[in-house]
Formats: sequence, structure tokens, C-alpha cells
Amino acid sequence: MNEQIIWIVLKRLRTPFLVIIITFSITILGLVLIPGTDNNGNPYQMTFFDAFYFVTYMASTIGFGEAPYTFNYDQRIWVSLAIYFTVIGWFYGIGAIVSLIQDESLRKALNTNFFRNHVKRINKPFYIILGYNSITKSIIDRLNGKDHRVVVLDRDDKKIDELILENFYPDVPAFVGEATNQKMLKIAGIYQKNCVGIISLFENDMVNSKIATISKLLNKKLEIIVKATSQQQLEHFKSMDLKHVKNPFDIISKRIYYGITSPHIWLLEMWMYGHILKLKKRDHFPKGKYIIYGKGRMGKAIERGLEKANIEYVIKEFDSQKYIEEKSTTIFGDDEDIQSLLSLGVKESACIIAATKNDLLNLTILNKAKQLNPKIFTMARENALDDLNIFQASKINKIYIVEKILADATYNYIARPLADLFIQEVRKKNDEWAENIVHMLNDIAGMNPMYFETQFNDKNAYALTLKLQEEEKKITLADLKRSRTDRNQFLHIAYLLLKRGNEVYLMPDVHMNLKVGDELLIVSDEKNYNDFEYIINNIYELEYVLGLDNSKG
Repeated sequence: MNEQIIWIVLKRLRTPFLVIIITFSITILGLVLIPGTDNNGNPYQMTFFDAFYFVTYMASTIGFGEAPYTFNYDQRIWVSLAIYFTVIGWFYGIGAIVSLIQDESLRKALNTNFFRNHVKRINKPFYIILGYNSITKSIIDRLNGKDHRVVVLDRDDKKIDELILENFYPDVPAFVGEATNQKMLKIAGIYQKNCVGIISLFENDMVNSKIATISKLLNKKLEIIVKATSQQQLEHFKSMDLKHVKNPFDIISKRIYYGITSPHIWLLEMWMYGHILKLKKRDHFPKGKYIIYGKGRMGKAIERGLEKANIEYVIKEFDSQKYIEEKSTTIFGDDEDIQSLLSLGVKESACIIAATKNDLLNLTILNKAKQLNPKIFTMARENALDDLNIFQASKINKIYIVEKILADATYNYIARPLADLFIQEVRKKNDEWAENIVHMLNDIAGMNPMYFETQFNDKNAYALTLKLQEEEKKITLADLKRSRTDRNQFLHIAYLLLKRGNEVYLMPDVHMNLKVGDELLIVSDEKNYNDFEYIINNIYELEYVLGLDNSKG
């Protein structure tokens, strides 16, 4: 890249440099050859240095006077002629330099070089995010920081300008470039050792597929997090051995299925995304007939969930774009629309789901259904985060924000891998088991318990790691539940999941022996978890809770 910048500079300034060199050389040579007179009237010959010095300030129009002595008439005639073409040559050179500064190719080369160096200076694990929008902004807001950094590529310079104006901290290296361009991916750091993954969440499945293929060829060690919006594309990505495929519509389908059949499994999953650990009245999915408006990707995904739950439903094919074009409005509810709802059985149905691509249509469909059946349960697809306040004000029972679901799922996989794994394992259980877990967690930490992830290594559990490396000493999860103020008392914590290599233990036995490298998902409040962290990092506190030190009585 530096060679490219040098080449552009030399190419653009070659002619101006030659003009300046030639005009300076001729003028200097003339001054050296023409005999001069010193202050005493003695003849003298100007040196090349004196001539160069005089021509320099003469051509630049600074003008310090005649030097080193007053010129005679021959010298003044030569200078009078030379001043025109040297000044013209000098101004031509300055103009060329100004033009070079404004040159688009040089500016792009400098920006590319700056971007490349910015990426190289990142000393933490980082992800390359392809495309900047509300979804990836949400991911950047939460991911970019202490443990991870991000690099962004987007083909739209306006999007990159928006990112820069967000003023993220730490800085987010961002550049205008085509996400499917191998050269741009290389510049973005795809070969760097601390590049851990690519995030491609474009709406177009073909673009995501192309990016996944290119990325896998360039760096097989990368985690490729990619979006799929159809079952066919999902199967294609699985055939490519991609393990981190995010389908927001599939997530919605599963949530509706578990909401109907296993509400406590649904609750545990939603708790991992910020819901309080309590089933509120509006959280109960009704039994009965469901109406789905919209037979697109989301409609079909919901259809699969309802079929799996053995729920009666009817799905209405509804093209939002065609509707808007034909009726010149985004407001649903004329006589024809009302008749359509009645024919679908809105008055006898338990729930209606508006799943079109237009947020205003979804809103007005549900409002009209509510007028016809005040008791009907309403669910809506919200396509953009910008409309959240409008939907919340409409008192819709369930709002599925496609962008937020995708951003949350991606962030959880990267930053909360044990929580992500916990959700997968919980789905394998029955609702009675999940209900017992919910009650246990409520007893320990109330309706809004916090969860924490840690790994037993030198960084996170210094004292515990030292003890575990002593072969004769066995330490169990139960040992670590003891209070550091009184080892006969216990901390208010629960162990949700333990991961050891490829082995996963859901609700692990507290009597199992721990090993270095174990990963643990813990539920507690902040105070009790701080005590837990203090114990596993402080050798004296750890020895006390293990009964190896009686200094605390």
C-alpha cells in the first residue's frame, strides 16, 4: 500500500518536478556563467550555492534582495527574463501539489493505508462485521470493549460516515469496501491471528453464502456467524459445516412453540435475554385457533411451530407491497379487509399474528382484529427497531422484533456462550423440570436473578487454579458455595451449567470434582458473586472455605 501511494505521488508530480528542475537549472546556470561585481568593483563569479539560494526565494516570490552583491546590468537582464518562467514553473508545481492532495485515488490509498494500520494495531480478539445497520450497531454497542474489538466493512460511504459519527469507544476501524471482495477482507485483517470471526447478517441469503464461502477459503480457523432466512439456506450452510447460523424466523418459531407447549422452558430462554424470571399474565400463549397474516418467511416459520405444537391455525397469504400499491395506503381496515378477517374466523380465534414486512400494516391488522374480537391475543412482527415505541403504545401482547432477535442471538453466542448453550440444553428437557428450576432460582435470587460466566484459569480463578494443580487436592462445586465470612454458611448461588471440553453438564452435581479449564454458568446476585470471585482468586480465602485455614475461627 505504501508503494501504491508513492507511485501515485510520483506519477502526478513527475511533470511539475521536471518543469521546476529545468527552469531552476537554466536560471542557476545563467547566474553562475554571467560575471558579477562585488562591493569594491572587483569582478567575481557567483557560486552554484549562491545562485540556488537567490533563485529559491526569487521563484517563490519571497524576495530578499540581490545577493551576495548588488547585481550588474547583465545579471539584472538575465534575472528579469528568468523570473517569469521560474515563477510560472513554481506556481505550476504548487498547483499540481494542491491537485494531488484532492486526488481521489491518493485519498483512497491513504485511507486504505490508515485503515490497514488501524486494524494491525488491534491487540485483542476481534470480529469483522460486514455491513453497518441497526442490527450490527446493536452488536457493536455491546461487543466492542474490554474483551473484544470489531472491524466494519460497508459498501455505502454514508453508512461508514454514520458509524464514525457514533463515536464508539474504543474506536471502531471502518472502511468503505465490498464485503465479497477478497482484497478488502484481507485489508480488514482476515489473516491476522487475533481475528476470531466474520459476522455476515445481510438480508440477501446469496450474499451471506458467498461471504461464508470466501471467508472459509481464506481462513479455515474463523468462526463464521451468518444469517439464513429460509430452511433451504439453513440446510446449505449446515452442509458447509457452518455451526453458527442465525435464523431469526426459526428462533421466533421455536419461541412460539415452547410458549404454547412448555411455558417455563420459554421463560428460561427469555430470562437469558433480559426477561424477569416470572410468568406474567401477558406471557401465557393461548390455546385455540391461530390466524397468521402473511405467508412469507416468518409466516412459514410460525406455521411450522404451530404444527409442531398441534395447534389449529389458518394462514392468509398477504403481500404487503402489493396491498400498498393497489390500495395506496398502509392502513388496513376497509370493508374488504374486515370481511377477510371475518372469513378467517377472527371472532372465534384465540390469537392473531401479523407477520408482514410492513410495520404499519401489522399494527393496523391487529387493531382491526381487536375491534372485532376484544379478547383475541395479538402478536406482531416488527421489522425495524425505530418503530418500537409505536408498537408498545398499542398494547400488543407479543412483539417480535426481527432485528433485535438477530442482534441478541449473535451477541449471546459471542459474549455469553454458556448462556447460549444453556438455552439449547434446556430445550431438551420437559416443562415440569423447567418449572422446578424456575422456582429454585426464585428462592435463591428472587424474580430477577443475575447470571455470570467464568472459566477456571489463571486469569479468572488464580487461587483455585493453583489448588487444582495439586494432584492430591480435590475441590468440588459444593466447596466453593461456602461463605468466606463463615464457612459453615453458604453463598446464595446456583450452578446452572458446567462445560468441560466437549462435555456439558446441565445443573451439575455439586459434589463433582473440578478441573482446570472448566467453564461455569452461575446464578446469583452481585454481592454473592463478588464473594465467589474473591474466594477463587485469593489463596487465603480459598484455604479458609476449604477448611485448610482456621485463622477466621
